[in-house]
Amino acid sequence: MKTAEEIIKEVRESPEGKVKLAIVDIDGILRGKVIHRDKFLSILESGFGFCDVVFGWDMLDSLYDNADFTGWHSGYPDAKARVDLTTYRRVPWDHNIPFFLADFRNKKDEGLEICPRSLLKKVRKEAEGMGFTPFFSQEFEWFNFKIDEEPVSADVFRRPTPITTGMFGYSLLRAWKNKNYFNDLFNLLGQFGIPLEGLHTETGPGVYEAAILYSEVLEAADRATLFKAAVKEIASRHRITSSFMAKWNNNLPGCGGHLHQSLWDSKRQVNLFHDERDTNQMSATMKSYLAGQLHCLPYLMPLFAPTVNSYKRLVEGAWAPTTVTWGIDNRTTAIRVLPGSSTSTRLEFRVVGSDVNPYLAMAASLASGLYGIKKKMELKVPATVGSGYSNKTAVPLARDLHQATEMMKNSPLAAELFGEIFVKHFCQTREWEWRQYASAVTDWDLKRYFETV
Repeated sequence: MKTAEEIIKEVRESPEGKVKLAIVDIDGILRGKVIHRDKFLSILESGFGFCDVVFGWDMLDSLYDNADFTGWHSGYPDAKARVDLTTYRRVPWDHNIPFFLADFRNKKDEGLEICPRSLLKKVRKEAEGMGFTPFFSQEFEWFNFKIDEEPVSADVFRRPTPITTGMFGYSLLRAWKNKNYFNDLFNLLGQFGIPLEGLHTETGPGVYEAAILYSEVLEAADRATLFKAAVKEIASRHRITSSFMAKWNNNLPGCGGHLHQSLWDSKRQVNLFHDERDTNQMSATMKSYLAGQLHCLPYLMPLFAPTVNSYKRLVEGAWAPTTVTWGIDNRTTAIRVLPGSSTSTRLEFRVVGSDVNPYLAMAASLASGLYGIKKKMELKVPATVGSGYSNKTAVPLARDLHQATEMMKNSPLAAELFGEIFVKHFCQTREWEWRQYASAVTDWDLKRYFETV
C-alpha cells in the first residue's frame, strides 16, 4: 500500500492535472465531481464543502418533503467532507485519472451520522475494539442490454434487448459472444483496484455474475460500491446498458448481491468462525454471530432490501430467501453457512439484492453479528434441511418496503445499533420511496382497470 506522501506525489505529477472525487449517498449512488489538481491538494488538510442536498433527495434528484436533516428549511448548505487517501485509484478507462472517495463530517468533525461510509466505519471500529478484523466480499448478479442510446422513454425500459438470449448459466459460449466486454470487465476492474475472484454468465438472458475478492470490510464496501458504477461505465463503452435492479422481469430470476463474511482474530490472524472439533466446523463465535443476525434481520430489512423492487425478488422458487432461516450450504435460506478449511469457513448472507447500498448492508450485517456475540446469544433456530420454502414454522421476511420500514422505524434495536439520527433519516427516505411508488399509475393499473371498471 502506498504512503500518503507517495499518493500526493503521484497526484501532483499526474499528466491529467485533475482528480475525480466522489461521495456515496443514502442509496449507494456515487455523487461527485472532477476538480483541478491544485484544488484537490489544497483541501487535503482542511476538508471541503459538498452540498448536503445529496442527502436531501432521492436517486432521481426528487427532493424529500419529509426529511429533517436538510431541505428548504435549511437552505441546502454545504456539509464538510474529508478525502480518504486510502481509497486512491486510477480510472484505467478514463485516461488513468486519479480517483478518491470522501466522507462527510458533522460539526464536531466526526463522521456524519447519516453518511453510509461513516456508519460502516463506526461499526468496524466496534469490531476492532472487540479484537476482530471483519473480512467481507460481495457478489453481484446483473442484466446487460443492447441499448445504443441513453434510455429516454418508457418504451426503452419496457422492451430492452438482452445481449444474449436464453437461459445459459455458466456458459462459456455466451461469455465468448461478448468477449470484448467480458474481458474488459475482468481486466479493467482489476486495474481499478476491484479484483474479481470470478466472472461468469448466470441463468437468464444477458445476465452476468461477479464475485469480488474478499478484503477487510471497509475496503470490501468500497470495492462493491465502485464495482456497480464501474460496470456501468465500462458497459457504455460497448454500447451496453447494465441494470442492477433486484427484479426487472417477473418471469426471470432476480439479481442477488450476497455478502460473504467472517471474523478474524486481529492479533493472531486466524479465522474465528472455524472450529474443527464441531460437527459442522462452526465455532461458538460463529454461532453467536449467526444467532445475532437471525435475531436482528426482521428489524433491519430496509438496509438489506432498500427499494420497492427489492421485495419482488424475495419470492419462492426464485433463488432468493423468504424466511428468517439458515442452513449448511443451502441456497434456499436467508443465511448459508459454508463450513470449510481454517481459512475458508464463512457465512453467505443471501437476503441482499444487487440494488443495495453496500456500506449499509455490510454495516447492518456486521452490527447484528456483533450484537449476537456481545449478548452471548445461543443459536436456537434449527438449521433448515432441504427446501427453505417448505419450512412453514420460520419467521417470514417483510412482504414489502412499507412493512419493513415500519418495523425498523419502531424498533429500539435499530436505534441501539446505529443511533437515532441515522435510523430516523434513513426511515424517512424509505417512507418517501414507498410514497412515490404508491402514487404512481403503472402498466398493471392500466391493464387491469382501464376498460373493466
